Amino acid sequence: VQVVESGGGLVQTDDSLRLSCTASGRRFTSLAMGWFRQLPGKEREFVASINWNGGTTMYADSVKGRFTISRENAKNMAYLQMNSLKPADTAVYYCASGRSYGTSWIPASADLFDWWGRGTQVTVSS
Repeated sequence: VQVVESGGGLVQTDDSLRLSCTASGRRFTSLAMGWFRQLPGKEREFVASINWNGGTTMYADSVKGRFTISRENAKNMAYLQMNSLKPADTAVYYCASGRSYGTSWIPASADLFDWWGRGTQVTVSS
């Protein structure tokens, strides 16, 4: 499975940004999707995930109410809408996909995802 994310950039505090992710090589509806982020010298941290049909989502407390994960299965796309961005959101953002093990399967741990993109930089200036 190839995972490719896009949409990062440099924005100011309180701006919005939408990240996009496509996954190919496996039936998209067989995949749960997620977003993680990583700062230099720190571990990759969970941001959000979504189950195969978009009916269930999960968020890190730090982004709840500001970020929204979604997917369009017909386009093999997943998204992360980021609003009210803060400098603390500055990181490399990674899209991840993992095998779905059921309707309610929604992983939130990096070791439960099987395929990863290369990351896209998001920088929020104060």
